[in-house]
Amino acid sequence: MALKDYQFWFVVGSQDLYGPEVLETVSKRAEEMVKILNSSGNLPCEIIYKLTAKTTNEVDEIVKLANFDDKCAGVITWMHTFSPSKMWLKGIANLQKPYCHLATQYNLNIPNDEIDMDFMNLNQAAHGDREHGFIGTRLRKPRKVIVGFWKDEKVQKKLGSWMRVCVGVAFSKKLKVMRFNDNMRNVAVTEGDKIMVQEVLGWEVNSWPVGQLVDYINEVSNDEVKDLLKIYKSQYIINTDNIDAIKYQAKEEIAIKRMLDEQGCKAFTNTFEDLYGMEQLPGLASQHLMMQGYGYGGEGDWKVSAMTSIVKAMSEGMDGGTSFMEDYTYELQPDNEYSLGAHMLEVCPSVAADKPKIEVHPLGIGGKNDPARLVFEGHAGPAIVISLIDMGGRLRLIVQEIECIKPIYDMPNLPVARVMWKAFPNLYDGVECWIMAGGAHHSVLTYDVSAEQMKDFARIFGIEFVYINKSTVPMDLEKELFLNDIAYKIN
Repeated sequence: MALKDYQFWFVVGSQDLYGPEVLETVSKRAEEMVKILNSSGNLPCEIIYKLTAKTTNEVDEIVKLANFDDKCAGVITWMHTFSPSKMWLKGIANLQKPYCHLATQYNLNIPNDEIDMDFMNLNQAAHGDREHGFIGTRLRKPRKVIVGFWKDEKVQKKLGSWMRVCVGVAFSKKLKVMRFNDNMRNVAVTEGDKIMVQEVLGWEVNSWPVGQLVDYINEVSNDEVKDLLKIYKSQYIINTDNIDAIKYQAKEEIAIKRMLDEQGCKAFTNTFEDLYGMEQLPGLASQHLMMQGYGYGGEGDWKVSAMTSIVKAMSEGMDGGTSFMEDYTYELQPDNEYSLGAHMLEVCPSVAADKPKIEVHPLGIGGKNDPARLVFEGHAGPAIVISLIDMGGRLRLIVQEIECIKPIYDMPNLPVARVMWKAFPNLYDGVECWIMAGGAHHSVLTYDVSAEQMKDFARIFGIEFVYINKSTVPMDLEKELFLNDIAYKIN
């Protein structure tokens, strides 16, 4: 499902105490608010006004319906009047969809001349929000609280940002990852408890034999290859005479995509240690599949593959770009320290500064023919890198703020895509914090999704969130990690 296919249910809180006239006004205002919010242009998904809940049974029934509606990606509540929170207790406890408490009110200002007790009885959002907030806290229910006037663009954009997270959550719960063979031998961080991850995040992670992929490659027709070559030529610059290498990458892409689509998978992994029967390690093939929204993980790293596809789903329609990434080497010149991110072949062209070039170069690993790949520089701009790691019985989501720059060197002999960035709070402290937190050597780099969105994602799933930013101090982070370990063991 795409962003436009999802809906968010708007449920207003009140009670029978106020009488039919007040409740009718509440309902009309809710309809008006939803109409204006939907037409604002700041929300990626549609809001549907469902009802003004006045009783325990009404709350319970709407929660049951939301839980089993695949199009419903989340529930937004608003307390126009005072809504006793005990009537929400069972419903909120049973709610399985992401939940946002929109703490707003219908009026921007207090009407100085008109305000009287009738106005006070009708407009009790400030009163009702605190009652409603208490029950969420008492139940330890993960939720997003957005405060402000509902017509304010900042509030609408914050709501829209949360909606994208919820779509990522829905995507995650249905995600299937295809692994070609296993992970790279003896590597620790690409391992993990796939049963726990399926229980917590919903991912189904399974393996398929490389030999089956080779059979699919061999079945790709010449006409299919010609059609894909036309797409390559329209999107990229052909900077090689070795067209046969490009044609083979096209066959690999078509075959991988066919297998993914047949199995309902949106992410995949491979490893250069098992290319049995293949002529090239998929480079251009993997890059162009990522451009289409599929997740990828090198060396069998299924966690980063899944997270890449989820972040791409969250950022649908945005143009900053998201890619599988790996820290490769540093520039350690004092006061001019940078990280250089790249991979053997597989960096997504969505992050390119200019039109990527298809080139063919030797690859001193894997023992196969020289693979075609896209070569480019990443564009400048603020971004984050994301790493999901298995802490043994629980998950930790690590996010670091970075500032991507135009690479300070041309690197004419580096035949791969590359991105250069400044890490926060600085390179030395940033690397120290990343290592202390257990961050992997693979990550997801995105210009489109924010640290706040990833925090919301972690909150919804109840997993630990570690944030490395401009104000992070290594000693403080070390204490935070220690306390988090204690807290998660208790829970």
